[in-house]
Amino acid sequence: MWSAAFTRYFVARAVSVFGDAMLTVAAALAIGEVYGATGVGLVLAAWMVPFLGFILFGGVLSDRFGARPLMLGADLVRLVAQAVVAVAFFTGTPSMTLLIACSAVSGAAAAMFQPGVNGLVPLVSDDPQKANATIRTAVALAEMLGPATAGLIFAFFGAGPVYAVDAATFAISAFCLAGLRLGRMPRTGSKSTMVRDLIAGWHEFRAQQWIWSVILVWVFYGIFLFGPLIPLGAVLVSGDLGASAYGWMQTALGAGTLCGGVAALRLRPHRPLAAGAVAMFGFVLLPLAIAMHAELPVLLAAAWVNGLVWAFWSIMWQTSVQTRVPPEMLNRMTSYEVLGSDGSLPIGQALAGPVAGVVGAERVLGTSVVVGVLGCAVLLIVPAVRNLRRVEEPATAID
Repeated sequence: MWSAAFTRYFVARAVSVFGDAMLTVAAALAIGEVYGATGVGLVLAAWMVPFLGFILFGGVLSDRFGARPLMLGADLVRLVAQAVVAVAFFTGTPSMTLLIACSAVSGAAAAMFQPGVNGLVPLVSDDPQKANATIRTAVALAEMLGPATAGLIFAFFGAGPVYAVDAATFAISAFCLAGLRLGRMPRTGSKSTMVRDLIAGWHEFRAQQWIWSVILVWVFYGIFLFGPLIPLGAVLVSGDLGASAYGWMQTALGAGTLCGGVAALRLRPHRPLAAGAVAMFGFVLLPLAIAMHAELPVLLAAAWVNGLVWAFWSIMWQTSVQTRVPPEMLNRMTSYEVLGSDGSLPIGQALAGPVAGVVGAERVLGTSVVVGVLGCAVLLIVPAVRNLRRVEEPATAID
């Protein structure tokens, strides 16, 4: 598996995720110190809005011109944006306008990068599940080490170096992608237009019942499960057991994610989405433990299971998409998937606090548990999801 192409892509992906993980902490610490929580919210929103707004176009352009050029360009744009912020912090206090503008540019660039994440895997490896599991394990490590690295750099050296290191991660990713040799790439016809490509992608999305069924469940998950879990979990755990306990919980979640990636290297179920949906019943143990004000050992065990089943589901899902969707449609399919999966997340995050203030955080997380269980049940009830069979080789391009 460790060909030159896969190794370059593996490094590019791991380093890019490490930079993204640093970015969130860098914004929270550096911008919060200057402009407070409101400033942090504005900058993060400035990233998310263009990301969701351009993600479909990122899929179309990736299918039209190839994923690698789009991803390479996105890394270079983010390199410049983060370098500008770094210089601004080195030379003084950056204005809110500059921070919002650079964040928006980075979000738009991420929308060009993300659709190709799925599309390149079948091109750099002939065993997509093994490749996904290996990459997912590295991603888990990056997501664990990125925030810690950003916090340490900020504590000892300040905001400028944090953004400088973040910019360097995008430079390394771009260097790896620039050296990637993929041969003939599946692309859409040159006579097609952007609008036609979007419509064709939508028709393919609608035709794949197993895909839109999962995304529909994920829309509800974003509002009722994923969205409330982070803000309410941080408040309840920190209030019950202290801020350090929340940090340990995140570490346990990361450890579980690593174990889930390792498990997916060995387990190859004949019905991957059914196996993933069964595993996802364990995801609700974490919101349940938080809502019940569980002691630290129980909380850490629930977080470990949460990370494990999430990683296992993610790998089963990614492999199914990569092996069943025609290559010339894969990037567009990923863009529709990301929009559907992530689009409802900000709604859940925004509503979690106000609703918890009225009915209580415990009841909100209790609802999360119920929705999580019902969602897994729905996935197992839908025949297109439950009966989806494993495919060893990626789908072939349509002439």
